[in-house]
Amino acid sequence: MGATGPLDGVRVIDLSTVVMGPYAAQILGDLGADVIKIESPVDAVRVGEYRTTPGMTSLNLNVNRNKRSVALNLKDETGRAQALALISTADVLITNMRPGALDRLGLSYDDVAERNRRLVYAHAQGYRSDSDRAGNAAYDETVQAASGLVDIADRALGTPVYLPTILADKVSALVIVYSVLAALVHRDRTGLGQQIEIPMTDTVLAFNLVEHLAGHVYEPAHGTTGFPLSMSKGHRAVRTKDGLACVIPYNPRNFRDMFAAAGRPDLVEDPRVNAESIDGAEIDALFELVAECAAALTTAQWADVCTKHSIPMAPVLQLDRVHEDEYVREGHLLDTVEHPTEGRIRTVGIPMRFSATPGSIRRLAPVPGQHTEEVLADLATI
Repeated sequence: MGATGPLDGVRVIDLSTVVMGPYAAQILGDLGADVIKIESPVDAVRVGEYRTTPGMTSLNLNVNRNKRSVALNLKDETGRAQALALISTADVLITNMRPGALDRLGLSYDDVAERNRRLVYAHAQGYRSDSDRAGNAAYDETVQAASGLVDIADRALGTPVYLPTILADKVSALVIVYSVLAALVHRDRTGLGQQIEIPMTDTVLAFNLVEHLAGHVYEPAHGTTGFPLSMSKGHRAVRTKDGLACVIPYNPRNFRDMFAAAGRPDLVEDPRVNAESIDGAEIDALFELVAECAAALTTAQWADVCTKHSIPMAPVLQLDRVHEDEYVREGHLLDTVEHPTEGRIRTVGIPMRFSATPGSIRRLAPVPGQHTEEVLADLATI
């Protein structure tokens, strides 16, 4: 099956589990890479139970397309030798196995670099390998806590919740992707691969601090941490006459235009929205007024008002109805396809668009071990 995309001709070995590594490898596959996923044969023998095992859950379907699956027992001498042979043919290896396990299997960077000096070896784990937390288990929730994300939520929402998305895994996956691409550029210039370490906690902490370091950017500090707008109690979607919308005035004119549309001339004359800029100390109270005024019009009416006056606005997309959304349909962001074993499924589209080398969805997520014979047969001819 011919690949399309800017990474056509690049081979990636996906030696990872759960979300972070598989999602990163899938993105590379969407961009045209030949991705070979090495899985445990324990999963492969459960193919007949694919509807109830982790092998073919909805999450699996969303992070394992554009891959071929090979079942190898890495604790067995033959399986390990086959894995090393595959890695020897690869441009990239992605793994989130703990360093100790990789050492025991003879799959550390030093082990595989002896056989393939051009290999880009991307290793993701919870914490830096040179820290005293290096061996600690890491899950999305623990990384949200260790990176300050839970503190941000606690201060903004009044409760130390985890964000209701596996943000740490997915952000780290994106960092894996751009790190791998940068290393491939270096490899093409020098002929040499390298090891990349992607610690999840460091990645999400750096992500959070872009805006939330705030006043602590300066030494001594000029104020507290936390981006004021994001930390505001009123920084939330509002209820319109018939639904939910993001209506987010960003400057005095935005506020005045919104208040006028809501039929509140008293608020149009409010000194707080007639200054040169919005006083950060007033933002909570002003957002409460925005929420109050939102009920005056329907979501569609607010869309017209906001478009006319350049006020940032978007209706709240309900996930249960995402497949009905016109923007989603027109962009093929959620198409229905026929999966060989799962039947009719919805598959998430490729969000980035290339004018000359567009990516493509060439394979749907395979059942574990589906391509073992095919891949090993190709390996025998090399």
